[in-house]
Amino acid sequence: MVVSTALGLGSAASVVLSIVLAFVFGYSLTLAPVLRAGVGFRRALAVAFAADTVSITSMELMDNAFILAVPGAINAGLTTALFWISLVVSLAVAFVVTVPVNRWLIARGLGHAVMHQYHDHS
Repeated sequence: MVVSTALGLGSAASVVLSIVLAFVFGYSLTLAPVLRAGVGFRRALAVAFAADTVSITSMELMDNAFILAVPGAINAGLTTALFWISLVVSLAVAFVVTVPVNRWLIARGLGHAVMHQYHDHS
């Protein structure tokens, strides 16, 4: 949201950019340690998709829904309290919703659980 607001993008473009960047950075943060563990790129990408897709999707749904639900938040400028407060609260709400989703996935051997074998245990 910071990038799209700084660039002066409209509401739809802001939401799309925030979702695209969330997936790019989310998958990248997962890919790096899996690649360091010696896994080939295609397999590492599959692991990242399996580990993060549901988590990032739930986070982005809640984050963007909250920003869109707060009157004026999507159009607030970077210098306004409305922008920063709604951003912080939206991320907190998304976190609170996503943690149980991730716990449920991990308990079933899904989500981030698919990465456990690639963690450095030294």
